[in-house]
Amino acid sequence: MKVLFDARAGMDCRGIGRYVRCLLPALREVAGPHVIEEGHRPRRADLFHAPWIDGAQLRVPCPQVVTVHDVIPLKRRSEYLRTGMRFRLRYLAVQRAERVIVPTHAVAADVEEHLGLTPQRIAVVGEAPAPGLGPRSEREVAYVRARHGLPDEYLLWVGGLQHPDPRKRVAALAAAPRELPLVLVGPAQRWAHELPGVLLTGEVDDDDLAAIYSGARALVFPSDDEGFGLPPVEALACGTPVVASDLPVLREVLADRATFVMPGDLAGLLAAAQRATRPAPPAPNWSWENAAHATWRVYEQALAAEREPGRVTARSLGPFRAQALAAEREPTGLP
Repeated sequence: MKVLFDARAGMDCRGIGRYVRCLLPALREVAGPHVIEEGHRPRRADLFHAPWIDGAQLRVPCPQVVTVHDVIPLKRRSEYLRTGMRFRLRYLAVQRAERVIVPTHAVAADVEEHLGLTPQRIAVVGEAPAPGLGPRSEREVAYVRARHGLPDEYLLWVGGLQHPDPRKRVAALAAAPRELPLVLVGPAQRWAHELPGVLLTGEVDDDDLAAIYSGARALVFPSDDEGFGLPPVEALACGTPVVASDLPVLREVLADRATFVMPGDLAGLLAAAQRATRPAPPAPNWSWENAAHATWRVYEQALAAEREPGRVTARSLGPFRAQALAAEREPTGLP
């Protein structure tokens, strides 16, 4: 089998980039005699994998697998204004994919509801901490603290700060009363630098990130909607307690490994984080090697489905005929 993997998203500094950078080498480790090439023009491939929705294609000459990390723009349309033709075509491409990978059962249910896919075409494949993330020594923590100007005690938030994201609740978190300093880690634009009373590190490499995780009193995760929630898993891998909003998806990923508070109760979240003590529970027992094996099984299922005798797929139809067929069979919920 020759798989073409669209690795362009690996340059993204958000969780999508982490997904690509961790999954691709793990796939190559488990591929055996099969070939995995990077690219986004699947002319001579047996299967094409778009690991992000922006890579999904309407017309491909082979079975397509698309990873959908969430469908939050469809769930919260008033907050996400990407409703143009390109936006719609991306989701139409997902509807035409042979298989769709999602990180949690919660996202699988969202994909069924908002894109009209049947459960048979959806595969849940969890994510994991990067292999290099783990507890750091006191000496390493002290060195990284000094280099980034961090205090001895702090609460931590990790994520992208390129633009305000309503579901992340970062501005409200910064404004909430607390006793310990709040450190925000991630690439930041001007709006983030205007937040009151926070310390920003900007984007950091994994060695610094592991040390910053290791030195924090706790990771705070106030989001009111997520597809997976990778920072809490990374924090646990570094031995750092996690306090998070009580969301079904985070319960699914973290189980009893975190302290949960009601969504929107930022004062309660910060108070619980300030009371946090080590040792934190271990991270979930799931690795990128596990994810690679599960993803490879999805590839095999996609190829097997393509070879079913007499089967008519949406991919074999023109884009507008496929859209009409999907509309006839089940509502899509698209704008």
